[in-house]
Amino acid sequence: MQLTAKELKAYYKEIVSMVEEQKDYLCELDRKIGDGDHGVTMSIGWQAVNEKLDNELVDEEDCAKVSITVGKTFLSAVGSSVGPLYATGFMRGAKAVKGKTVLEDKDLAEFWIAFARGIKERGQAEVGDKTMVDTLDPFANELETKFTESGEFLSAFTDAVAAAKVGMESTKELVSKRGRSSRLGDRSVGAQDPGATSAYMILATFLNFVQAKTEQAI
Repeated sequence: MQLTAKELKAYYKEIVSMVEEQKDYLCELDRKIGDGDHGVTMSIGWQAVNEKLDNELVDEEDCAKVSITVGKTFLSAVGSSVGPLYATGFMRGAKAVKGKTVLEDKDLAEFWIAFARGIKERGQAEVGDKTMVDTLDPFANELETKFTESGEFLSAFTDAVAAAKVGMESTKELVSKRGRSSRLGDRSVGAQDPGATSAYMILATFLNFVQAKTEQAI
């Protein structure tokens, strides 16, 4: 599989649309354990990214520079804790594909593993804390394992997103140990973590994007 900078930008556009569609749902999840603004926060960040995609990044062909700009723009637009986390993720991913205008299977695997592990390192959370790490850590581990075995990105990424979904859904039964929701203690059990959910949606959006690209090539 190959992914050009133009296609990478098209994927980021897909996130913009997805976040707008899921904004209310993400806020609904967040109202159960947080401030109720996660969907709005994600929308603000991605609308800022969208503006960059339509202007500054239109002619950019370096995949790393595209992702660095996405990360920095999201960080500038979003003041909450999610800003530095996603910024770190996209910038770590960019570092893994530095100087590349076309991403091959190995590049894509390295990008997403660096993305997920960068967020985990920045947030200093562990699986079981009821955060986006519950989605991202099993995703990265599965992607690394399956890609090492097969060398084929799409099948490995498909399995990794399935692992991410299981991780996301597991947050329903967890007690929150990080952020404001940790003050709820046992009362946080039963609510799915909004950060884990939006992280899963970003991964699932990429899977849908590359699956559609593959189908069009057949």
